[in-house]
Amino acid sequence: MNAGFRRLLLLAFVALAILLLFLRMAVFTQHRVRRPRAEYRPSSLEFAPGSASTARGWSDSFGDGTPDFLRLGDPADREVFRRWFTLIADYQAVRPRAEVPAEISDCAGLLRYAYREALKRHNDSWFLTTGIDIQAPPGEIRAWHYPDTPLKTGLFRVEPGAFDAEDVGNGAFAQFADAKTLVERNAFLVGRDVRQAQPGDLLFFRQFGQSSPWHSMIVTRIGAEPGVVYHTGPDRGRQGEPPHGPRPVRADSGEIRRVTLAELLDHPDARWRPISANPNFLGVYRWNILRGNP
Repeated sequence: MNAGFRRLLLLAFVALAILLLFLRMAVFTQHRVRRPRAEYRPSSLEFAPGSASTARGWSDSFGDGTPDFLRLGDPADREVFRRWFTLIADYQAVRPRAEVPAEISDCAGLLRYAYREALKRHNDSWFLTTGIDIQAPPGEIRAWHYPDTPLKTGLFRVEPGAFDAEDVGNGAFAQFADAKTLVERNAFLVGRDVRQAQPGDLLFFRQFGQSSPWHSMIVTRIGAEPGVVYHTGPDRGRQGEPPHGPRPVRADSGEIRRVTLAELLDHPDARWRPISANPNFLGVYRWNILRGNP
């Protein structure tokens, strides 16, 4: 074997050794590096009819028109929703009048806005877009976020009947719903004793003889006391509405008010007192999604 061939063979062995060393290092590094977990986003298969996931199934366990995949089965999710819903509604009552979203022009508008925004992802973009300033955000709902469901932007049930898979595309759900539709299609009666109300629940009234007889309020807390926040509606001068809050929003479209429940119970116009003896008080209602899953 001549010297040139031996030198070539030695170089080949050295190259092979270096290659094996690099491969060993690559495998070692792959096992040591922790890859970031991808953010969970529900897939279309997860919501498909006949899915094995009971929590996000296409059933309607309560027959109230709300699919089970919208219900917040986790008590922690329900609590987070309640806190976002009330914080967002309360914020509208104290923010500068020019900053209140134009869509909040009546009591139903306040409900729709706070409900929809509570169910979104509350990232930096959300805070920038809404202009809402909350010092201690309550965390995030884990089950789902608007509009990442098969219903997409159709958030409110607007047609009667139990949920069926065909309702996804037949107009049974919409972005808009008036106060009557919200109470009849998207919430359920808890009772007519206001002491049953929790923050995030709704008080509904029906004032006969008005152009818009259906009125709603959101139960909140004002310090240590139970409170309510609501929009008076554009024809407040003809409604004999509840007591005044701290500031009007728009002189031509009613105002958002925030008062204690004690003030409301003592209102001089008995039509606005949330008591069982008042025939105009329909009762305490709770959003269907807060029923959870049986």
